[in-house]
Amino acid sequence: MKLTIFAATGGIGRQLLGQAVAAGHDVTAVVRNPAALSYQGRVVTADLAAPDPAALESAVAGADAVLSGLGARSASEAGVASRGTLAMVRAMEATGVRRIVVVSAAPIGTVPSPGRPNPPRHDPGDGFFMRNLFGPLTKAALREHYADLARMEDVLRASGLDWTVVRPPRLTDKPVTGTYRTAYEQNLRRGWFISRADVAHRMLRALDEPEAIARTVGIAN
Repeated sequence: MKLTIFAATGGIGRQLLGQAVAAGHDVTAVVRNPAALSYQGRVVTADLAAPDPAALESAVAGADAVLSGLGARSASEAGVASRGTLAMVRAMEATGVRRIVVVSAAPIGTVPSPGRPNPPRHDPGDGFFMRNLFGPLTKAALREHYADLARMEDVLRASGLDWTVVRPPRLTDKPVTGTYRTAYEQNLRRGWFISRADVAHRMLRALDEPEAIARTVGIAN
């Protein structure tokens, strides 16, 4: 399969790139700083904080699917996920590419956005402590990051593309296992952690699952 991976130097992006190459896919890596990437295949330089439409169209043209590990790594970068994903969507629309899988975050189903101003108060997969203690604390600490991801999901829902959103809880750097729990349209009860490697594994699996199109996927250990 011919894949384009955005944010390929990030924690999840590196895992996507490594696993996709190991699986024999033909991969184009899109990065802001190519010097940070030791990859011998095709690399496209693009800053998704200030996207160049021509560069993004070149990166996705002819791809079977796009995968994105894009997300803000600091408060100053909040907004990059929604703006960058909008730029990806426009490049895909311009080149006729339809399939996209992105990473978001477990709490986003309950975060208001312009497209979903009144989301459910609680995720059906969250237990007592997540609903009443850890969830509110995390949302307060990462308010801008989560608002950005919620707007990113709005962009995908409005696009008409064949999208899938994977929503992990707290990320770790443990190796890929391929053994984890998933659920459509909700989080996992007692799902506190998941490795970046397993998130990438699930994102790549989604490419072969028609039932994952236009759905969110909860994932956890």
